[in-house]
Amino acid sequence: MAYLYYLSKMKNKSLKIIILVVLILIILFGLSFWLDFSKKDIKWGITFSSKYAQDELGLNWQETYLAILDDLKVNNIRLSAYWNEIEAERDNYDFGQLDWQINEASKRKINIILAVGRRLPRWPECHDPEWLSELPQQEAQQEQLELVDLVIKRYRQNENIKMWQIENEPYLGTFGQCQPLNESVFKQEIALTKSLSPKPILVTDSGELNFWIKAAKTGAEVIGSTLYRVVYNEKIGYVRYPLPPIFYFAKATLIKTLFQTKSVINSELQTEAWHTEKKDLSQMTLAESAQSMDLKQFQKNVSFAQRAGFDEIYLWGAEWWYFLKVKQNNNDLWNEAKKIWQ
Repeated sequence: MAYLYYLSKMKNKSLKIIILVVLILIILFGLSFWLDFSKKDIKWGITFSSKYAQDELGLNWQETYLAILDDLKVNNIRLSAYWNEIEAERDNYDFGQLDWQINEASKRKINIILAVGRRLPRWPECHDPEWLSELPQQEAQQEQLELVDLVIKRYRQNENIKMWQIENEPYLGTFGQCQPLNESVFKQEIALTKSLSPKPILVTDSGELNFWIKAAKTGAEVIGSTLYRVVYNEKIGYVRYPLPPIFYFAKATLIKTLFQTKSVINSELQTEAWHTEKKDLSQMTLAESAQSMDLKQFQKNVSFAQRAGFDEIYLWGAEWWYFLKVKQNNNDLWNEAKKIWQ
């Protein structure tokens, strides 16, 4: 109220208006953190990466996967068709790991999003086979399209696969070890997938750094947004995003109004700690990882995603929760996650 008193004493009318508008915006911004756009019957899921579980966390990935399916009892899961696993040698295909994951989920009637393409979830983002770098660009792009064709045809009859994700955050060029996006090839992947299967296509994008317009222009039926609250930058350390739930709700409403987008989902909700440039998560103590993720932050992030109005939310970090459980004897996040599905 003191601000309004001093404002009434000012003589410059234009300055008064500017200050009043700024004050209103500040108040609205503060109130926006308390707005709740929660929807009923949210579909909860997780993303799973066998490569991450095994190569970075040192886990038995099959054991980890079955624990997620049978102990957490998830009913929605996002899997990845990693190119360097499927075609480590050119024209020599091995679908063993992916077949097993899809079959185990299908046995349990779990809904699957299958991510296909060159850039897929988990570092280094682009999972290229080594032989690809030896090819001329045009030939490499043709191989990329042939991979998408092969994967879609192999799994399109599986009733539990509900959606195809084409590439992962393709318009976030600042992150990952990838060649610059060739938008023409990306759109060819989408067109090819649509010609092979009637199932909806998901295109993902950064929830914090992009506005999803390019993603929506691809004609994908579903847009997937990341949602991160605490990240790490090697120059400035840990950063907390000062964004309210309405930031995501408003963008989703705008995208669905302007484009043919049928749904906007939270394809990647941060429920995993952010590693530093010196230590990955398998090397960090509980105190170190708690700077970006602990039980309290987990609960806050889940609540935030609900209040942002998403009706489908995929948690990120299930492999790490299992690592904490079996390697560090900490069940906090695993047990908290179990409450979501049980």
